[in-house]
Amino acid sequence: MLTSFAAGVYVICPTPFESDGRVDVASTDRMVEAYLEAGATGLTILGIMGEAPKLAADEALAFARQVIATVAGRVPVIVGVSAAGFAAMSGLSSKVMDAGAAGVMIAPPSTLKTDDQIVSYYADAVEAIGTDVPWVIQDYPLTTNVVMTPKVIIRIIEQSPSCVMLKHEDWPGLDKITALRRASDAGQVRRVSILCGNGGMFLPFEMERGADGAMTGYAYPEMLVGVVNLINEGKRKEAHDLFDRHLPLVRYETQPGVGLAVRKYVLKRRGIIATDTLRKPGPKLSPETIADIEWLMERIERP
Repeated sequence: MLTSFAAGVYVICPTPFESDGRVDVASTDRMVEAYLEAGATGLTILGIMGEAPKLAADEALAFARQVIATVAGRVPVIVGVSAAGFAAMSGLSSKVMDAGAAGVMIAPPSTLKTDDQIVSYYADAVEAIGTDVPWVIQDYPLTTNVVMTPKVIIRIIEQSPSCVMLKHEDWPGLDKITALRRASDAGQVRRVSILCGNGGMFLPFEMERGADGAMTGYAYPEMLVGVVNLINEGKRKEAHDLFDRHLPLVRYETQPGVGLAVRKYVLKRRGIIATDTLRKPGPKLSPETIADIEWLMERIERP
């Protein structure tokens, strides 16, 4: 089961598709093994970058079961269960936990406008999935348009003992990490794990502010693992040097709209997935964009 001590790099997995749009079973197994070989301490599936809304319910469950079976208990698997209604959330959560998931992740719907609405929504979500299911708050206002202040996050943590992690993707958000860590250090709130997203754009600084690691899907996950390990070893310069080598591609891959297409292209070029297919609707990379990506990959991989 997922706990508040979770740390390291939980790689956000895309959903591989064959050229005709079917879920690519062979690439899924290969992707999981590649991420584990890169040093992932966990995997997260069916998130925003996993094209979860484009999957039918049976496809999402089959994909989750395959990833969990392939991992075979080697690392925890978190499953995104965000849904328009609590019935769907409850159903998927129950099935993936039965399959061996370590916990679930829940993003708030964009309809939430006030602090009380946000806190109430998560109370209802916990009731839907069950108080025994470890779960993750996904704080991604750039996509959800829901702004959660540290005080709101603290209220959610206090009302739900089964909340064990914050996926922090606010931007700018470094001071939010600092505020939450100061609150837990002062005993004002129970400490939970904080893993950060946004493609790893600010990962070294997030670690230095008190984050426990990353939960994102950059196409070179070994960089994320390396930065987290180096920061934990007190090797700040080495960590930033490694990060800086990858930063141009991290930035390119973090572009709204086209970012997942870039990530899948790189994963295909690296032999991790067979195609870079996105389910429609989705962008297609122009020849000029592909040339940019090839240039960035060449710079990363040169001796």
